[in-house]
Amino acid sequence: MRMTFRRMADRRPVETTVARDDGVVFELRGAGGGADLPHDLVHALVERELRVADGIWGCIADGVVWQSMRHVSGRQPPHAAERSAALKRARSARVQQAELLADVVARLARDAEVLPAEVAGSGHPQAQLTEAAAALRAAGREWAALRPGETLVVDWARPGGRRRR
Repeated sequence: MRMTFRRMADRRPVETTVARDDGVVFELRGAGGGADLPHDLVHALVERELRVADGIWGCIADGVVWQSMRHVSGRQPPHAAERSAALKRARSARVQQAELLADVVARLARDAEVLPAEVAGSGHPQAQLTEAAAALRAAGREWAALRPGETLVVDWARPGGRRRR
């Protein structure tokens, strides 16, 4: 799956084009206008770096359509809405865990306080979290250097390479 994040002028939502591997393309608007990394981009990078298969982006790869997404092109599979709803229910706890994980790594990247219990509860060793935080800092520099209208492309592949049902 390929995500193209378009930096907008400060205080305007980030626009992201999501091209799933099945050929379906969506656009979504998300928080994070300006020089700071957008929330959805933080998730993409953290989930990719830590090989999280069933977080926000794994859900999208498998057919979840969040309310912020608008279908642009490509034929959606039969019963796509029902599948999306079922996946949202089935993976709600994992999505919440992905939210917490992204928050922990983002705070590490900013050198903000992260409690030892948060590191332990993340399910990842400190070294992996530190590496993911370094990747966020590098992406943050790249994002901050973009002018409004320029893009940053992130490829996300399911860890192990297989599609999950």
